[in-house]
Amino acid sequence: MKQVEVQIMGQSYLLGCPEGGEELLKQAVRKVDAAMCKIRDAGKIRARDRIAVLAALNLAFELSEQKASPALPSPSNQLARSSAGDQPLPEDLQNLIARLDQALAGDGQLI
Repeated sequence: MKQVEVQIMGQSYLLGCPEGGEELLKQAVRKVDAAMCKIRDAGKIRARDRIAVLAALNLAFELSEQKASPALPSPSNQLARSSAGDQPLPEDLQNLIARLDQALAGDGQLI
């Protein structure tokens, strides 16, 4: 496993990455950074952990939309079902949340 240093919202993170996966990781970092900066720049939320959770939910929802059939429930209904526990979270979403938790574990500071 290779270690790759990345920047998300101006904060450095050292992430593990399988050999050959550096470009995919960097693409993911760019998406997460853009999503978090967009939320931060809206100015309503200041805590880095809350920004990260909202960004993760937005990205996961976009991924779910891409994988879903054409007959999608409304976004609010889909998020409500997932948060209510009616269906388990997809494995890729669980992995993303675990990685966010790990990356933010030592970051108890507010922006």
